[in-house]
Amino acid sequence: MVATSAPVPPVQSSGFKAPRAVFDTVYAFAPNRDTQGGTAYLIVNNSPEGDAANLLIDAPRWDEDNHQWLIAQGGVRSLFITHRGALGRAAAIQKALGCEVVIQEQEAYLLPDTPTTTFHHNFRFAPHLEAFWTPGHSPGSACLYYSAYGGVLFTGRHLLPNKSGDLEPLRLSKTFHWPRQLQQVAALKTRFSVDTLAHVCPGASTGFLRGQRTIDRAYDRLQQLNLETCRDTQPLL
Repeated sequence: MVATSAPVPPVQSSGFKAPRAVFDTVYAFAPNRDTQGGTAYLIVNNSPEGDAANLLIDAPRWDEDNHQWLIAQGGVRSLFITHRGALGRAAAIQKALGCEVVIQEQEAYLLPDTPTTTFHHNFRFAPHLEAFWTPGHSPGSACLYYSAYGGVLFTGRHLLPNKSGDLEPLRLSKTFHWPRQLQQVAALKTRFSVDTLAHVCPGASTGFLRGQRTIDRAYDRLQQLNLETCRDTQPLL
């Protein structure tokens, strides 16, 4: 749903980079400085209910170019936040687009003046779209599963590409609870199968993909992770 009023002041950006297609119904935004280089995504027409059923995953850079681009796609029905570091200007986006903000309940206090829909363990947007809680990177870190294209997992910063472009949980300086994060990665190994998980769309470090749009062969890469060797990993700055 697109709001009739847009209280967000238009910020003109220079050198607009339009979101690029990852799949026919998935677009990736350019990295956002407001979220420390985070990558936001848009899933379009994720429901048969109409053109305004689009789902925005994390906050993109909020400027007039992205604002108008989102309106041209039919607006945004829901904004899903994968973790607190991906909030950016989520409050301004909600006001401008009139969208629902869906966030795990432990992160919602960070948006005190914004209407939010919270969840504990999981939240289903549609039969083929489900968010679920994966605490560790932050208390309310969550992933989103999209069953199209062989299965796509939007991981926020729960799982990221390393410098070689391989899938990995990365222990960062702001990681909330590393053992709990590893437990959640282990749970992902049993949650999916080779038939239900083909791709990961990470919420940051997408430059390490070196032109690839996703981390492919996601299930096989997930199974290859040796979490025991990760336990004593020192935090990255």
